[in-house]
Amino acid sequence: MRTGVALMLLGGAGSQAGAGIGAHAFPALGPPGVVAVRQLVAALVLLPVARPPLLRMTWSQWWPALLLAAVFGVMNLSLYTAVDRIGLGLAVTLEFLGPLAVALLGSRSRTDLLTALAAGAGVYVLVLPGPTTDWLGVGLALLAAGCWAAYIVLNRLAGARLPGLQAPAVATGLSALAYLPVVAVLASQDRLTGLPVLYAVAAGVLSSVVPYASDLTALRLVPQRLFGVFMSVHPVLAGLAGLVLLGQVLDLHEWAGIGLVVAANVAAVAAVQRPAPVRLPEERLAAYSTSSGVAPVSRTSSS
Repeated sequence: MRTGVALMLLGGAGSQAGAGIGAHAFPALGPPGVVAVRQLVAALVLLPVARPPLLRMTWSQWWPALLLAAVFGVMNLSLYTAVDRIGLGLAVTLEFLGPLAVALLGSRSRTDLLTALAAGAGVYVLVLPGPTTDWLGVGLALLAAGCWAAYIVLNRLAGARLPGLQAPAVATGLSALAYLPVVAVLASQDRLTGLPVLYAVAAGVLSSVVPYASDLTALRLVPQRLFGVFMSVHPVLAGLAGLVLLGQVLDLHEWAGIGLVVAANVAAVAAVQRPAPVRLPEERLAAYSTSSGVAPVSRTSSS
């Protein structure tokens, strides 16, 4: 159990550290450039692991994957741009409203209303709207949240037509192809050199390879319910990563808002998680990603 918890912590810390390190490349590559490199890294990891049957896929399998690819591209770009504008902790916390909304809509208990109110209060305390609020940054983080919610719904559909992680693998590969023009422009301007590109590659490895490997192994050692609840600490890890890697000091009200959102997410995940039959680790990871919103490789924190 201790090993499983350590692996989950490693995966979460790697995901948020990757986002923090990737932010160092924003001045040279911009959020689109960092996302492009990260998507390429994620595709290089997911496609060989999942091995989707690209030549044998039918249209009913392709169209959910195409929509997932669009969601991946918009989700990662909007989140990274939000991180650039409002900081890592705030952006990731707002993004977590996506899976939280899906979890609340998927259950019918009386506590749902209290959970939703707690999340809303957390967002208000976190943002404290005022004249200096960066509404574009907040809006982009909420767009990422909406994309994460769409990912959950689409992945549930695609997962019924493509087993395991094949659908996310295809979507990640297509998203990487869509970002190739960004890579080409940056290369033509000789900007894919030095530390910035290394930061972007590190973001892809830490936010994709490390969480995938650690989460997959952790699911062999811990119950699925514990895994789902533990994912709720990502906003806290994002706040710490922003502090350590980017010098983004959060005010007391921001930590309080993160705490409320995390508590709401824990309550929502606990409400929708039910005892499930024993599955292979790959199947359990895919099932968790569709029910609670954690994308095993494509998340920034997510995502």
